[in-house]
Amino acid sequence: MAAHLVTGAGSGIGAAVADKLAARGDDLVLLARSDERAAELAERYPGARTFTADLADPGSIRVPDLDRLDSVLHVAGVVDLGPVADQPYEQLREQVDVNLVAPAVLTRLTLPAVRRARGTVVFVNSSAGLSASAQWSAYAASKFGLRGFADSLRAEEIENGVRVTTVFPSRSATPMQEKVHEQEGRTYDPSRWIDPAVVADTILHVLDLPAGATIPDVTVRPLVPRPGT
Repeated sequence: MAAHLVTGAGSGIGAAVADKLAARGDDLVLLARSDERAAELAERYPGARTFTADLADPGSIRVPDLDRLDSVLHVAGVVDLGPVADQPYEQLREQVDVNLVAPAVLTRLTLPAVRRARGTVVFVNSSAGLSASAQWSAYAASKFGLRGFADSLRAEEIENGVRVTTVFPSRSATPMQEKVHEQEGRTYDPSRWIDPAVVADTILHVLDLPAGATIPDVTVRPLVPRPGT
């Protein structure tokens, strides 16, 4: 039975991925930001193994003993929009830590288990990791960095049979997107954006590829045009 470590399983894309993996009987190892959230995840996914870690404090991350992992799915993330001239240090630091440094640390800690399974590391990035817009500097910088980290990891681990994929979803119907719309002063209409289940299906497709194939990068975009286009 395949085993997967998932971050961000409490909502959005992470929850959609965890739902689909649990439905097919795979083993889940779920990272939670608090004991309360860990209890919620344990109730939602009976049999899942949970542990707590503060991704905003990457140096404190510890993982349980894991014999093998068929995948590590980095889905958790944070965003706070704002111009460079006005962005508080704390917001910049949190986005870089949660979106870039924590995935790097967690990957290093879990890599032996992934190597034993000749598994897959998936980084759920963002269209902001491909092109940066005004107000998105901190978030985009963290996601551009995550893309570079994934590219380097892929080159290093190919000899160990470890596959590395970056998924670049555009705007998706998630609580994070609702927050972004609020910060942009726009009305949030989830029907305009990608269903998280679609991104989850993309991730499962990556995981289920035959051993001799890999998808280094994949972009998922909504079909509905943005307002004004």
